[in-house]
Amino acid sequence: MKKRTKIVATLGPASSDKKTLRRMVEAGLNVVRLNMSHGTHEEHRRRVELVRSVESELKTPLPILVDLCGPKIRIGKLQKEPLFLHRGDTVILTTGKPQKGKITVNYPNLHKEVKKGEAILLADGAFRLRVKEVRGRDIVCEVLVGGPLTSHKGVNLPHSKLSVPALTEKDREDVKFAVEVGADFIALSFVRTASDVLELKELLKSLNSTVPVIAKIEKPEAVKNVDEILKVADGLMVARGDLGVELPIEKVPVIQKQLIRKANEAGKPVITATQMLKSMVDLPVPTRAEVTDVANAVLDGTDALMLSEETAVGKYPVKVVKTMAKVAREAEKIYPYKRYMELPAQTLQDSLAKSACNLSREVKVKAIIPFTRSGATAIAVAKYRPPVPIYAVTHDRETFRRLNLVWGVEPLLTVPPDTTDKVIAQSVGLAASRGIVKKGDKVIVLAGAPTGVPGTTNLLKVVTVN
Repeated sequence: MKKRTKIVATLGPASSDKKTLRRMVEAGLNVVRLNMSHGTHEEHRRRVELVRSVESELKTPLPILVDLCGPKIRIGKLQKEPLFLHRGDTVILTTGKPQKGKITVNYPNLHKEVKKGEAILLADGAFRLRVKEVRGRDIVCEVLVGGPLTSHKGVNLPHSKLSVPALTEKDREDVKFAVEVGADFIALSFVRTASDVLELKELLKSLNSTVPVIAKIEKPEAVKNVDEILKVADGLMVARGDLGVELPIEKVPVIQKQLIRKANEAGKPVITATQMLKSMVDLPVPTRAEVTDVANAVLDGTDALMLSEETAVGKYPVKVVKTMAKVAREAEKIYPYKRYMELPAQTLQDSLAKSACNLSREVKVKAIIPFTRSGATAIAVAKYRPPVPIYAVTHDRETFRRLNLVWGVEPLLTVPPDTTDKVIAQSVGLAASRGIVKKGDKVIVLAGAPTGVPGTTNLLKVVTVN
């Protein structure tokens, strides 16, 4: 059986040529990520064309996830760098004009929203400052943890309640670009509440788009509000980078498990991201701890594992995908399949999917074949983690691509059938023509009547291939 956990990889200078991307797909890549924090629209447009070309050549779905920058607060250009900050030093951050001896910050309201005694972290938490006082647009801080600081580093405020918008002007332009080039997913950064996700969905609606939204959980507020966020988002990303800065780092592993579990219960795909095989940016072999981290994320129940700088700028973009795929496949040998049968069924579709998965354990079947237009039936089957393959048959090309993010689902593209009997015949026939099943094999087919209408799955049938 193929690996069931999917791999998302970021394209960048190290992986933006056809030969490398082809080899990454052959090594186990399932979803391509475009990071809008780096690169121009023109560069990303070329990457989209590259992805579609490779998808066509390899005859495999290759969805594109556009990851928005979000309202990331950063310091500006330093007058002299590196700027050495020492413990006990006084340093001034300013939202005003650049001045000698002050560090500019790109968030204009920061001076209004921080309070005396609050922490300000720089460069992913490598530097720690404490606010002593606010004087006009100047924030006077004491250095608690210092070092050599360079320009444009990120700023985190774990204890401050900020009124930054969910979508910046750049994000809005990037969303328009994503819709224009036919992106399959959009990831929203620094989500705090469900209303942040709804704001993006309203923008997409105004653009006549239904692109699924992945909510990135990287702030304490989002962890607290995750149940409400899951009701409106189409999936989650456990973004451990900023999460480990905004929260005590020792809490991240447990929060990861909790977030994955909640996404599993909601039947929404979840991606685990950040520093999974980071040492492979420079080295051909990962650390033992990284391998264990990847395996644990698989066993936690993540739908997908994500590579960032490892494939964007790393020296071994193909090897890192191959390594991650091997680790995932090995971990899946002890996958806790039975645990997922305890998940509740919340809809008729869930109940049928759960019944199909139960049946696959009791009857010797080769596969579960959901016929789906929107992808919802296949996602419902994946929620219960059956031990047999899930071959999702669809006539919708967008669904065909998007399902490649979902745990265990292998999408197959067909032509629209007009009767339920044809749905079953086409689905089984397509699986047989691909060599997936053979004469005499039993499969479970899920379908609906009337055909082609989303949300009408109401049929479960065990079929013997003839």
